[in-house]
Amino acid sequence: MGLHTPSEVKAAVTGYGSAEKKQVATMVAKILGLDAPPTPADASDALALAICHAWRTPAAAATPGAAGLTPAQRAWAEAEKSSRRP
Repeated sequence: MGLHTPSEVKAAVTGYGSAEKKQVATMVAKILGLDAPPTPADASDALALAICHAWRTPAAAATPGAAGLTPAQRAWAEAEKSSRRP
């Protein structure tokens, strides 16, 4: 289980913590390779939350070279790893 704030989810998916719902929906569609943003809006929100949670899972961050991670997940894990260095 994980808890993520709305601004954290928006930042994870769009890069901007104050993104509008339409921006989140558009990025969810791009990330998942969909032809159109998911409908209803609650579906986009749920998918954005799932994407955020998956990208921020400690197991994924601990193994950035692990098979099955997307390039974005690997980049995120590397950025988190480098931010922890003294």
